[in-house]
Amino acid sequence: MTGRDFGYHLGLPRALSGLPLSPLVASYGELVAAQHAAGLRHLGEALIPAGAGGLGVLDGLYVPSGGRGRRRVDVPFLEDLARAPTPGAGLAQLLAEVHRRDPQALRRVVLYQLIGLLQDRPVKERPHAAAQLGLRADEVAGLVAAARLRPRLDKRERQAAESLAGARDRHRLHRVRTLLERLPTGTDDPALLSLRTELAARFAVVDGALLAARQAEEARDSEAASAEYLRALREVADDRRALRGLVRVGRPRRGERAAMAAELGLDHVRLTWDESDADDGWRLVCLHRDEQGAPTVREVSAHDDALVLGSTVRYAALPLSGGLVDGPPLVSHQVLLAPEVGELTLTDSPERIEGTWKRPPGAADVTVERTGPDGTVEQLGARRDGFTAKGLPAGTHTLRVVCHYRTPGGAPVTSPGVRATRTVHPWPAPVRTLTAQAEGDAVRFAWTGAGNADVRLVEWPGEVPAPGTELDTRDLPAGLGWPERDGALCPPPGRYPRVAAVAVLGERALAGPAVGVEVLRPVTGLDARRLPGGEAEVTVDWPDGTGHLRVSWDTGERSVTAHAYRRGGLRLSVGPGAVRIRAAAVPQAPGAVVVAPDAAEVLLPPDTAVGYQLVRPPRRLLGRGRPLLRVTLSAPDGGEHHEAPEFVCVARSGTLRPRNAADGTTLVRIPGTDLLRLGTVERELPATPCPAPYTLRGFLLGEHAASVRLEEPSPATLVVR
Repeated sequence: MTGRDFGYHLGLPRALSGLPLSPLVASYGELVAAQHAAGLRHLGEALIPAGAGGLGVLDGLYVPSGGRGRRRVDVPFLEDLARAPTPGAGLAQLLAEVHRRDPQALRRVVLYQLIGLLQDRPVKERPHAAAQLGLRADEVAGLVAAARLRPRLDKRERQAAESLAGARDRHRLHRVRTLLERLPTGTDDPALLSLRTELAARFAVVDGALLAARQAEEARDSEAASAEYLRALREVADDRRALRGLVRVGRPRRGERAAMAAELGLDHVRLTWDESDADDGWRLVCLHRDEQGAPTVREVSAHDDALVLGSTVRYAALPLSGGLVDGPPLVSHQVLLAPEVGELTLTDSPERIEGTWKRPPGAADVTVERTGPDGTVEQLGARRDGFTAKGLPAGTHTLRVVCHYRTPGGAPVTSPGVRATRTVHPWPAPVRTLTAQAEGDAVRFAWTGAGNADVRLVEWPGEVPAPGTELDTRDLPAGLGWPERDGALCPPPGRYPRVAAVAVLGERALAGPAVGVEVLRPVTGLDARRLPGGEAEVTVDWPDGTGHLRVSWDTGERSVTAHAYRRGGLRLSVGPGAVRIRAAAVPQAPGAVVVAPDAAEVLLPPDTAVGYQLVRPPRRLLGRGRPLLRVTLSAPDGGEHHEAPEFVCVARSGTLRPRNAADGTTLVRIPGTDLLRLGTVERELPATPCPAPYTLRGFLLGEHAASVRLEEPSPATLVVR
């Protein structure tokens, strides 16, 4: 009876006769994920309504049906569950697929899970726990006994048990054998017994194929050897002996183009090959030796970044069909995993070469060897990311940059090295000093140094390079292009250029010193007129871009801003005497060489005045005489006058004053020479120049009228009645 409780004597065809130690379902992981997503404790709960019981497992997998009947779980039952609009429909579909492949699999999985759940509980609690798991009441005792008799699996053993079927389906039988060795021995799980028998038979086939392959290799029949190795790999996909033999037979000869290219980068190997000849993708492997020197194989991707630096490896791509190797591999040449520096850049400077690179992450050191144009070889000191070699003669130099590594065992390994050449060119001698001297509206430049080079004077558009900066002639701005006069240059006015001297030799140049040159704008339109009280009003055409003007005269000087001039004009206290007034722009750039045009100037004559008055005759016994017009030229003491304007007196009837010299009748005209010679001139007015009353007014005419002030009497004194 005891055996019957565990299903030893079942009436079902191919029914299990032992307790399952492994579910032996390749998709077990997918089933468990769906089970957990559905919130189920075991997959049997997917077969019965929630909260219901009556699940039978000991003599087959049954669910309750009708009043007291039961129904065996088969494909139609599972398909009905899959079509039902319930949350577990997707899981039922997965279970149906498992049942189609193996009718015993689903019962084996449920038994495996139920026994595991009971073994996780204390022995005394197991009967109650079994009843809560939804089992038929008459099977609770049998399942509790099964949990007591079947070995309890720890975490490592459970992982092995649940991984067996997946490894077997992928033909990784070495992996299957390893997993079997982790499981408890002495069990009577018939599925595992059958699996062990299968392993023995298939490994026998592999051993025979390997023996035949080695014999074919000894006979130099590579085609036959490849076929035997392929036969072994199709039987046991993870047999490394067969894999290494297949790669060995298919490897390219020295100097022959490899079917797989393996390009070593700074921290990875990139694999490329013709991917068109595989039905089901490719299996990529790396063949190498471990720290103890034993040959080993690892699976890789087309971008292999798990490099063991310092080791020598070979890569292969094996075409797959149905998940199994289906043809000769595409094999690379051997690759020394000692990456070279990346992005090596060499630049030459005066008597030196500078190199930069990107250092591989695992390099212990980087060394540089230089071979000069005369064949001399020297080792250069290197930084982490570059080097500088100084004092080099002109000519072509060859540099070899080598990376150094250590294998996991500590042995030193060097990369083949990267070679590059660079020519050290003759460079110009630098310009030492640069001076500039203003000569009127021109500037003369002088310099020292640059003995073997041409000197180009340039104006940099932006920031001026520091002296000694190495330049390419193609990057230099054009020369100044200023007009030349007697060796001096005439800069355009109103600018402040920074002029630099550059030493040029062929295609190379060195920046030199710079000087600032401030070119002032000329002042135009300077004029002055006298005001009463010894003042003068000065006017100019203010030059564009000029902030200050310096205005000077015989006894003083004044700085005027553009804002102040435009707001209130310019008045100077110059006194009554003749005075020469000058105006020039004021430099604004400190330290610059100033190129200034001649100052504008104007001569303001002495404060000369012409006054006139009407002198009425005294009363006489026989009446009055005719009135006189007295005109006087006055000037400051000691002032000399060489020119004077003509004085004209005009009369107009009425009491309104004449507006100008043509607005009335001319009564008196006195030349300026008479005023200069006599000082005071009196003229008698005509008897009746126009109907009385009439009004007189004097005017100054001629080119000197603006430089002489006219002093007019009160208009009331100029009316003749």
